[in-house]
Amino acid sequence: MKKYIIPIICIVLSAAFSGCQKWKGEHKDIYSYTPPAASPVSDKAPLSCSASGTSVVSVKGTMLSGKTYTVENGCDLVINPLDTLLLQPGVTLNMGTGTSLIVLGTLVSNGSKDQPNWITVPGIAKNDVPGGIIPANDPAYAGKWKGIIGGPTCNLMVLRWTHVEYGGLQEGDATATIAKAGAGNQYSILFANYKGNFIMEDSWLYGGVDDPIRISAGQIAIFRNTFEKNGVLGGDCLNAKGGTVGTMAYNLFLGTATNGQKASNKGQATGAPQTNIVMYNNTFISGGYRQIQSGRGGCINFEEGAAGMYYNNVAVNCKVGYRVSGNPIADVAHLAYGNNFQWADSVKVANQFYPTGYITQPQVTDIPSITTSGNYLPSGYKLGDIYDGTDAVQKNNPAFLNFPLPTVGHALAQYSAVGDYNFRLQASSPLIGKGNTTIKPLISVPLDNIYGLSEVTLPGADLGAFQLNGTGNQH
Repeated sequence: MKKYIIPIICIVLSAAFSGCQKWKGEHKDIYSYTPPAASPVSDKAPLSCSASGTSVVSVKGTMLSGKTYTVENGCDLVINPLDTLLLQPGVTLNMGTGTSLIVLGTLVSNGSKDQPNWITVPGIAKNDVPGGIIPANDPAYAGKWKGIIGGPTCNLMVLRWTHVEYGGLQEGDATATIAKAGAGNQYSILFANYKGNFIMEDSWLYGGVDDPIRISAGQIAIFRNTFEKNGVLGGDCLNAKGGTVGTMAYNLFLGTATNGQKASNKGQATGAPQTNIVMYNNTFISGGYRQIQSGRGGCINFEEGAAGMYYNNVAVNCKVGYRVSGNPIADVAHLAYGNNFQWADSVKVANQFYPTGYITQPQVTDIPSITTSGNYLPSGYKLGDIYDGTDAVQKNNPAFLNFPLPTVGHALAQYSAVGDYNFRLQASSPLIGKGNTTIKPLISVPLDNIYGLSEVTLPGADLGAFQLNGTGNQH
């Protein structure tokens, strides 16, 4: 397959974003700066829509460090098109039952490593022990509030060191009308402006019902996040549709209902660019087991005219391996991939390393390699054929610091949260030094410590989201 090199783009949105700062080679604590408060939002009473006679309450200004804010049950909290809401580090925003955060202007949740922000529902006890409770009884999958809805005029949404939890309640007609998002959606986060910028870095998304994050269109940068318990019986965790351009890198996924990361050009609007996503150094654990449809995946999926690349990724016990779809076909002329790792506890999982019915091309740089790991891909293997993966079962243990492989005592589907596990690498890991560091991220968002992407972490020498030298995912 012809290698496709994607240019690096720096878009200047306004004078506030003039120029591109130097990319940082190391992950440092650059999040300690707290911008001065402009129009502080009061925390003395709940943000209420009762007096207006509608479900809407407008908000703008600054939520202050150390403060807790509460949205009254049933209210849609709206940031209007010309307004900005900034959350300083250490803010808790408690969402009431049936609420939403509709972003028609600018939202910046500027948490820090030492003072993360929380957009959550109070009073819910988590049970993240494998086999602890089934999804039907787990509040993570219940959709306690509607989620963060970025409408077609949302120019910038930044989630930095921010926990987003328990979203996915079905949107009603009123919410959909305000956000122009379509009634019935059950997304924890929606972004829908191909001219706008969605940035999520060093954050956490916990729970979800359908697609926990749906990018209908937009310039994106999704770096170094952790995703747990995402989707009930379907939904791709990061689902990028027509008109989405950018990078997904160093993300950790556990127990997604379907894929962790998906790229499709479906629904490309007039004037919007072709979907083009670069994915590298992501780690996927036990994905795809709550998806009720057959042939669906658990890690990465490219389909329907989407271009891009995926390198240096790690998939452990995912129901279906890396997928390149032939119907509707991805833009395979502009799609490159390699240096990807897979582990299987069982032959059932290994048989789907190159999924039946898809056109994923085995690469000599993959682990297990088609040239060195035995005969699990027979001579004359054709893309999409059924094969016997016995020779690949339990080979090349990734040597995480703390995660049981082969898994013991639980079904694969029950590994859906980080808990006490640690997916950093031991010095003996076969993932070390196997990465492709020559590929380039696709950066089309502003670079800024507050109002943009604060750090571009370049492709790593080690496979997966955690690098032996301490860079990559910081959770």
